[in-house]
Amino acid sequence: MMRKHGHILVVDDNRINRLQLARGLQLQGHTVALAENGREALEMIQAESFELVLLDIVMPEMDGYQVLERIKHDNALRGIPVIVISALDEMESIVKCIEMGAEDYLSKPFDPVLLRARIGASLEKKWLRDQEQAYLKQLQIEREMSEQLLLNILPKAIADRLKQGQSVVADSFAEATVLFADIVGFTPLSARMLPAELVALLTEVFSTFDQLAEKYDLEKIKTIGDAYMAVGGLPIPRTDHAEAIADMALDMQKAHFEVNGEPLHIRIGIHTGPVVAGVIGTRRFSYDLWGDTVNTANRMQSHSPGDRIQITATMYERLRDNYLFEERGVIPVKGKGDMHTYFLVGKKSPR
Repeated sequence: MMRKHGHILVVDDNRINRLQLARGLQLQGHTVALAENGREALEMIQAESFELVLLDIVMPEMDGYQVLERIKHDNALRGIPVIVISALDEMESIVKCIEMGAEDYLSKPFDPVLLRARIGASLEKKWLRDQEQAYLKQLQIEREMSEQLLLNILPKAIADRLKQGQSVVADSFAEATVLFADIVGFTPLSARMLPAELVALLTEVFSTFDQLAEKYDLEKIKTIGDAYMAVGGLPIPRTDHAEAIADMALDMQKAHFEVNGEPLHIRIGIHTGPVVAGVIGTRRFSYDLWGDTVNTANRMQSHSPGDRIQITATMYERLRDNYLFEERGVIPVKGKGDMHTYFLVGKKSPR
């Protein structure tokens, strides 16, 4: 239901006029504040929240034109309706006030019934505008929340393409570096934990990994169970994707997690090469990667011992000048045959 009473400021240098207006407004149920000149009125408007101003024109220090101009040029105040009540009844004055943004203009002596009607109409418009602004603000908040939720699922560049109406997002990248990580012995560990403890543990681990991905400007692709997947070099290509993934992996290895006083062991696998990336789904979007590079990186992780970062020979050749390695040698890799692999152990000090 629309309100009927408002908080009104009466601005008039004539004390009798101020008191008469205030008495009539109070009898109608409004709350009223009084100002005897324009400067005092502006100070009160900036300090209090008024829903309507009744403004005289001819006043000392600062006249009504100046007050009206200041109100309508201030973004924080311009929404307050102003009804000018003045002894000046020339058309020029009326037109000037209306053009400056006054809601209405009444000449003295005014008809109390007409003033009451004008006040009611002005307050109703103000309240409707306030409701509209509140609604628009709530829409903006919800839009921003939806935007953030979308960015939690998809990279910004991909989300922007979907918002622009692109129905199919699929790209081929000649070079990208893929990282997989998981927790060693997670299945038996999870069997001994309460559900809430398990979720809290994974949240701690993956939140740490997310922060590292953000630190190195990399894309988290997904988590599956205890497995974490990230990529460098897409959706926006970059030349240092292998180095960025290597730096993230080394920091992941330094992170310390415990369960019941026992340290968790993380194993990591990395490979670099061509991939296909795209969005799948129409109701629940997922940005994912495909290709032999993805499969090989996953095999590097699954065949790695705990607390090690296993990489392929291709990755080694890419990083050998600036990073430290331990050669593991040739190992049999499921679905790939024998592969020459290395452990990434650190970064060389700059010369």
